[in-house]
This record gives sequence, structure tokens and C-alpha cells, in this order.
Amino acid sequence: MRQFITLEAAKALPFWRRPVALLFLMALAMPVAFNTWSALLNNFVIEAAQFDGSDIGLLHTVREIPGFLAVGVIAIIIFVREQVLGLVSLVLLGAATAVTAWFPSMSGILTITMLSSIGFHYYETVNQSLQLQWLKIEDAPRMIGWLMAAGSAATLLAYVAIMTLWDTLGLSYNIVYLTGGGITVAVALFAMLAYPQFEAPHPQVKKMVLRRRYWLYYALQFMSGARRQIFVVFAGFMMVERFGFDVHQITLLFLINLVANMIFAPLMGRAVGYFGERRALGVEYVGLILVFLSYGGVYYLGWGVVVAAVLYVLDHMFFALALALKTYFQKIADPGDIAPTAAVAFTINHIAAVFLPVLLGLLWLVSPAAVFFLAAGMAAVSLALAMLIPRHPMPGNETIFTRRLAAVAE
Repeated sequence: MRQFITLEAAKALPFWRRPVALLFLMALAMPVAFNTWSALLNNFVIEAAQFDGSDIGLLHTVREIPGFLAVGVIAIIIFVREQVLGLVSLVLLGAATAVTAWFPSMSGILTITMLSSIGFHYYETVNQSLQLQWLKIEDAPRMIGWLMAAGSAATLLAYVAIMTLWDTLGLSYNIVYLTGGGITVAVALFAMLAYPQFEAPHPQVKKMVLRRRYWLYYALQFMSGARRQIFVVFAGFMMVERFGFDVHQITLLFLINLVANMIFAPLMGRAVGYFGERRALGVEYVGLILVFLSYGGVYYLGWGVVVAAVLYVLDHMFFALALALKTYFQKIADPGDIAPTAAVAFTINHIAAVFLPVLLGLLWLVSPAAVFFLAAGMAAVSLALAMLIPRHPMPGNETIFTRRLAAVAE
């Protein structure tokens, strides 16, 4: 019989069976499958299906459709507990990743990508909700930073194995995908059996929630999703298409990102807690503006592979500060709004993702630099929005405008 236990009562459990331990276990499991898929993706699709920029844009548009439909999580959690849904989604992600190399054609790659994406996006939606429900507001920035570092550490082991053994043992795409996906499936199944069902103190609203006072959070999510697509889709593709990176070279680049994330993610979590969400996001967006403009310079000014690689690492590091978006919402939200708003926010985050990759894939064929200049403009819009976050956000003080309106009313 499934055991149900409150967060308060869970403090009496052995540490490895507590909610925070489960969050860390899931943080370790998800990146193994997802990042194994990502590390090999550009080389696999170019070698197996002769993808060009337009094709890779279409692939990522298909991949983001489940993110756009993440609002469907609200309907599912009426019947399935969030914790269970998160672990089932991990199983789907791992299983789809494991069989990716079995479908080396355009239609096969698109189909298996859709299945793995459903697992990934539904997991991420639920995981964000569970983090904000299970972590105390004062601990959330620091703990989310450590969760990011844990995911990077797990992926680090996978990438080291790929980088060192790919040529040495003559590994195939099939072997690596089966191993990475299989590990995620195994960990998720263990978590289903080993952990009780944790009860958060505030029941979640099980219907769509759209509140006017969350408008700034929605706007920042939309811009984040649009901007992120350019990095996810085209930054790595540039390294393969323009500079001819092999699998082990791309993996080395990811490896550097992971080490940087392990070191800096906890520090960034502390920085968000100390300086606040507005300053943290401001630093992120200023940094991204400079990075994306420099990406354009790689094409227009002929900067070499070393510059491009350094920019890629910096780009990834700045995105780690996006945890400030989670903690901003945690501070302004009604406790019962966390789960439905996580689903709505994921859908908003992926509105642009559904059409932007394929359109930018066509633009890429004309001018790759223009794609990155467009991303710099998006980062500038995000910076302007971030400056509307108050120093101490809370219900009733969601933006600098609400504070001013309250002062006028007094």
C-alpha cells in the first residue's frame, strides 16, 4: 500500500528518504538522458539524416510542442499525483532516449523526439512545482542552485565517458543512447518504489490559473523561452556546421559547461538570495546581450573557434541565473497557485518555441549572424522587464508599479 506522509512528518525519515533527497535524485536522473541526447544530437542528425539548418529548426519546433501543451498537466494532476507524474515522465524520457538511434530517418527522429519531449517537459513542469512547494522560501535559491549543480555532476560523468571512450572503444550512437536512457529509467523506477508520497501543506488548485498580478512573471517566461531557443537550437549547431566539431569535441564543450555549472550554480543561488531577483536577472540579461552580439561577430568579423567556444560556455553560465525567475514567482504566488501556474508558465515559455526554431532555421540559411542579433534584442527586452521587479517581491508587491500605486492610494 502506498504510504502518504506530510512534509513535517518526513523530517523523521532517514535523510535519503526525505523530500529534498528525492529532488536531488530526480535532479541526477533527468540530465543523464536529456544531455546524452543533446550531446550526440547535432552529429547524429547530420550523419544519419543529412540535416541542414532548416531541418534542425523543424526538429526543435517538434521538440517544443509538448512544452507548449504543458498546461495539460493541470488536467492530469486531477487524477495523478504530481510526484507520480514526475517519475512516470522521467521513465518516458529515458525510454525514448534509449531507442533514439533505432530511428535514423527524418520521420523516425521527429517521432522519437516528440515522445522524449513529452517526458522531459511534463517532468520539468512538475519538478518546478515540487521544488517550490517542498523548499522553504528562504532556502529555495540556495537549494535550487545545489540541485542544478547535482544535475551537472551526474551529466559530467556521462560526458567524460563519451569523450574518453567514443573513439577508444569505437562506441556507437545506439550504445550511448541505450546507456544514458536506461540509467534514467532505472533511477526513476527506484524512486517510485523507495519513496513515500509526500503531502505539501497547501493543496494545489487543479484548474487553469491566470492572474493579472502575475503578468510580469508571464512576460519574463515568454521572453526566456524565445531567447533560449536560439541558444539551444543554433549555438551548438554552429559549432558543428561552421567549425566541424566531432562528437568528442562537442562533448568536451559540454563538459566544460558542466564543471562551470557545478562551481557557479550554488554561488549563483546564494547571489540570488543575497542580491535579489532583479539584480541577478539584470546581470544575466546584460551578459546575454554581449554574448549574442559576439556570436554575430563570429560570422561578420571571422572570429575563430576559440572565441566561439568561450562564448558558448559564457552563454550557458548566464542561463544558470534563470533560477531567479522561479524564486521570484515563489515569493509573489498564492501557495495553492504553484502547480497550475507552473504548467501555465511552461506553456507561455514555449509559445515562441513552437514556431521560432523553424522560422529562424530559414533565416539561418540566409544569415546566421542575424539569428544571434535577434537574440540580443530579445535579451534587451528581457532586461527592461526585469527592471520592473521590486527589491522585495511579495503578494501585493509584484512589480515596481504596484508599490507606486499603493503609495498614491495612501
